[in-house]
Amino acid sequence: MNSFGNYLVQTIRATAFVAALASTLAAAAETVEVVPGVQVTKRTYSAPVNEQPFFGFAVKSPEEKAADEKFVDAIVGAAGSREKAFDETTMRGWRAINTGKIKEAAVRFNQAFLILPEQSRVYHGFAVVAQARFNDLDAADEFFRIALERPNPVKALKADYGRFLLVAKRPRDAQSVLEQAVKDAPDFGDAWTNLAWARFQNGDAAAACAAAEEAAKHRPSNNSMGDLTAVRNVAQCK
Repeated sequence: MNSFGNYLVQTIRATAFVAALASTLAAAAETVEVVPGVQVTKRTYSAPVNEQPFFGFAVKSPEEKAADEKFVDAIVGAAGSREKAFDETTMRGWRAINTGKIKEAAVRFNQAFLILPEQSRVYHGFAVVAQARFNDLDAADEFFRIALERPNPVKALKADYGRFLLVAKRPRDAQSVLEQAVKDAPDFGDAWTNLAWARFQNGDAAAACAAAEEAAKHRPSNNSMGDLTAVRNVAQCK
């Protein structure tokens, strides 16, 4: 066999190996039903289980399950209802995220999962934790997409998802999400800022400047003021 023939055989074998490996990895991606009708990909990280989304999918002992039930009963009793307990717990989770305490945020959203596991805010919170703590963009994207389909999402959900898509270098996907985000919450300046970036990255500087102008009208947060200034500069807004 000539050298080209050897090369061809090696290429075919390598291609077959890659295909087999991809098939094996896909088969190994186990999913878990966390609430009826909601399947998530099972992922674990190097962290205590209560700091991982869904407690790291750890199998709990009868004693641990009893402790979870005792916790839920206590917090619901203190708050007055399951819904109020959930609201208080998720509020603490968002507060932890806003102050950079991602480990605490993960604990809070796991607690929220015990209280009302079907709610959008659980998956929204886990999406932020997956991105910020574990840099797992695939998990964050999966959790964001689930959050969009679950009950009672917060108004900032699409804005947060759009920003995530920008971070993930998916500006076209980001723009469509952010266009809807500013319709859902037109007074949210940060969403307008992120939309300006998405429009600019997609080649529409004039539309980016229009979004930046809207962002300035709605008092963007201190965290996004630098982004707003930057997009105005690169888009050469007047």
